[in-house]
Amino acid sequence: MAKRRIKTNIWVDSIFATIFIYLFMYMVQNISTFRVFDALDPIGEALADMELTDYAFSELRDPLPPDTSIVLVNIGPLSRGGIAEQIRIIDRYNPKVIGIDGFFKGYKDDTLGSLSLGSAIADAKSDIVMVAKVDQSDSVAVKHQGEEIYDILYASDSLFIQNAELAIANLDTDARYQSDVKICRKFPPKRKLTNDEEYNAFGAQLAEKVKPGVTQNLFDRDNDFETINFRGDFVNIYGEDKFSSRFYALDFDQVLTEDFVPELLKDKIVLVGYLGDNFLHDSWEDKFFTPLNEKIAGRANPDMYGLVIHANITSMILNGDYVDTFSETTENILGVILCFLNVLLFSWIYRNLGTWYDGTTKLIQVVEVLLILLLIIYIFSWKSFKLELTIGLFAVALAGDLLEVYYGVIKNIFSKKNLSKVANLGRKKSRSKHKMTAKS
Repeated sequence: MAKRRIKTNIWVDSIFATIFIYLFMYMVQNISTFRVFDALDPIGEALADMELTDYAFSELRDPLPPDTSIVLVNIGPLSRGGIAEQIRIIDRYNPKVIGIDGFFKGYKDDTLGSLSLGSAIADAKSDIVMVAKVDQSDSVAVKHQGEEIYDILYASDSLFIQNAELAIANLDTDARYQSDVKICRKFPPKRKLTNDEEYNAFGAQLAEKVKPGVTQNLFDRDNDFETINFRGDFVNIYGEDKFSSRFYALDFDQVLTEDFVPELLKDKIVLVGYLGDNFLHDSWEDKFFTPLNEKIAGRANPDMYGLVIHANITSMILNGDYVDTFSETTENILGVILCFLNVLLFSWIYRNLGTWYDGTTKLIQVVEVLLILLLIIYIFSWKSFKLELTIGLFAVALAGDLLEVYYGVIKNIFSKKNLSKVANLGRKKSRSKHKMTAKS
């Protein structure tokens, strides 16, 4: 009978201990007076821009062969007139679609070049898709408190978009200012403005032009942001990075001199945008940090131009090669179950192994966390499935020590014996007060 009572108590204690651990984490996370981890700030800043799955991207995955359906064209330092000539030449080689990653506002400083560019776009036989961006005005941002609701559309002037479809080039970087570090892992598949106009992502619109209906799978996933399954950079003369072999690219002068074989552009997606002043001169302009960066933590230099990111998005959609995840609710439930199972095991050790508790639980925690981290990395590498268990792992890391606090402090405070003492003390004070009143 006694044995059955203990078994019941260990389950009850494990439930309450799990609740206590999560309450503790909530307090540390949300109460600003908790500054216990200030000493780790330098480490935290170095690791803040990395995710565990970045290792799978940069180290475990092998490079894929080039995606020959997409060709990148560098505009380099060309004026609008030079870009216009590029578009005319590209259009003569009959690509499926030309995507232009550039904004053209105003024309007074280069009137002839602007007219030439507007004419080249308007006269193109190929489909033209040009970038736009959606944004929130201050009033909408305050009213909707960060929800994905937009009321501003940035696009090139009407002179340049007469024969073009617009698609949004927004990328999720968490950067508030242009000078901030821009780490790109996600993009919005589509966005709707407050006037009910809806725009697809730039990469999605390009994919749809080549393979009608291919974006339906993307939109059916119904994600506000989609994780980009990065597969590589563009082929360049350096050839230093193992991932710089995914997309063929032409420098600005190669296009103007038509130094390429016609088959390179025929029936292809041609993305026109900035890839440095030339392939010999690297630049940080319109360049982002991505998971393919070889420096995972404390990154030094951005590694991918925005044009190449859009190429990765297009390639991912065309190949249906998405990154899958559990919902946030499912991940939180898994985290709670993981924490509870550890607490249950540690409770048994606490009750039955006595002095072995500290060493045994610490060893279990270290081994378990390492195994789970490796599992997360390899699942992502093999199946492109992103498993987020950060909160659950944090709870596991705290479980051993906080369980001792629960048994040594929390449970004692709320034990029947202590509660009885408190009740008796209250009754004594009440009787004493009653006697004082009677004497008065």
